[in-house]
Amino acid sequence: MRCKKEEFIKGGYFHFYNHAFNNELLFREDEDYLWFLDKFNLKLQKFPASVFAYCLMPNHFHFLLRQESDEPIYKIFNNLNNSYVPHYNFKYKRIGRLYSASLKHIHIKKENYLIYLCQYIHYNPIKATLVQDLEKWKFSNYLEWIGLRNGKLFDDELLITYFGKPEEYKKRIKDHKKYVREKNFGKLLFDY
Repeated sequence: MRCKKEEFIKGGYFHFYNHAFNNELLFREDEDYLWFLDKFNLKLQKFPASVFAYCLMPNHFHFLLRQESDEPIYKIFNNLNNSYVPHYNFKYKRIGRLYSASLKHIHIKKENYLIYLCQYIHYNPIKATLVQDLEKWKFSNYLEWIGLRNGKLFDDELLITYFGKPEEYKKRIKDHKKYVREKNFGKLLFDY
C-alpha cells in the first residue's frame, strides 16, 4: 500500500504496521528493539506525532499515532527504515530486503475502532504466545498504559478519555477475548 500524502493531515489518526520478509525476524535480540525505538523517538522531533499505542514483535510492528503537524508522519518510518535496515543487515551479515512489503497504514476515522485498536496492538504478545502476562513484554507501551513505566513514547489522552484510569484499561485487556466476541471484531476491523 502506497502512502497517499494528501490523506496525511494534522490531527489524523493512523495505524502503521509492517512484517519482516518471509516471516524472518525483524528483531533478534533486545538491543534491536531498543535501537529501533530510540531512533523512532528521534524521528518524532522532525515529524511530530502523538504515540498512543505501539508494540514491537519479533517479526512485525504496530503503531497507533496522531499526526501533530502538516508534515506527513509516514516519513517517520521511511527515515527510520533507511537507517534500521542497513544497520540490521550489517549486524547480522545479511543482504537484501528486510520487510515483506512497503509500509502499511490505515487512516482511523471511527472512535470504536480507535479504542479497540489500542487493545489489539497491546494484546499481540499474548496472541502470539510470547508471554502469558502482558506486563512481561517490555517492547510495547502497555506498561505506560497501566502506570508501571514512565516512558517517552506514550500520550495518555486516549487512556484518560476512554478508560479513565490505568486499572480500567488493565481490566479491559484481561477481558479482551470476551470483548472481541461481543463487539464482532471482524466487522469492527473493517469499519474504520
